[in-house]
Amino acid sequence: MSYASFFAVAAGLSLSACSPSSFLTEVQGEATVPASPAGTPTLLNAFPAISSFSALDFNENQDFKNRDVTKDEVSRVQVKSMTLKLLSPNDQGFDFLDSLEAVARAGNSESRFAARDGISGLGLNAPNPTLSLKADGSVDLRPYVAAPSMAIILRGTGRLPEREVRVQATVVLEVEGGLL
Repeated sequence: MSYASFFAVAAGLSLSACSPSSFLTEVQGEATVPASPAGTPTLLNAFPAISSFSALDFNENQDFKNRDVTKDEVSRVQVKSMTLKLLSPNDQGFDFLDSLEAVARAGNSESRFAARDGISGLGLNAPNPTLSLKADGSVDLRPYVAAPSMAIILRGTGRLPEREVRVQATVVLEVEGGLL
C-alpha cells in the first residue's frame, strides 16, 4: 500500500469517526376522548391533552441516555411517523374524527409537524384501528427538542363519539447528533 493510499484510508476513517450519528426515539402517551351526551350530537372542538406529551425533556429520554447524547448536542430532529391507535372500546372506529394535526410547542413558539384530513372517510373501522398522520419531513424539531421543555399538542375536529374512547399516540423521531 502506497503512502498516499494509506493516508487516504486513515483520513476517511478519522472523518467517519467524527460524523454525526443518527438514531430513532419514540414518545408515547394516551388520552381519553369524552362521550357525547346521550342522544345529543356534539362537535369535537378540542382534542384532549396527552399528559406525557406536556413537559418533554429529552435529556431524560432513555434513547438519548443510551447513546450518551444530550439535547444540546442534537443537530437535527425529523418526525418519521405519527400514529394514533384506538385502544378502547375495541368495537369503535375513527369515524367520529374529521381532521387531526400534531404541533410541537416550546415557550411561545410552535410548528405543525404532522396532519391528516378526511379521517372519517378512511374506513378505519374496529377492532382497534390505527391512524397514520402525514409527517411534514421539512420540519426540523431540533429547536423544540433542545428547549428546556417541549410539548406535543394534538388538535382535532369531528364529533364526540357515542362512548368514551381511549387512544394511544406514538411519535417516532429520527435524531441526528453526538458522535459515533
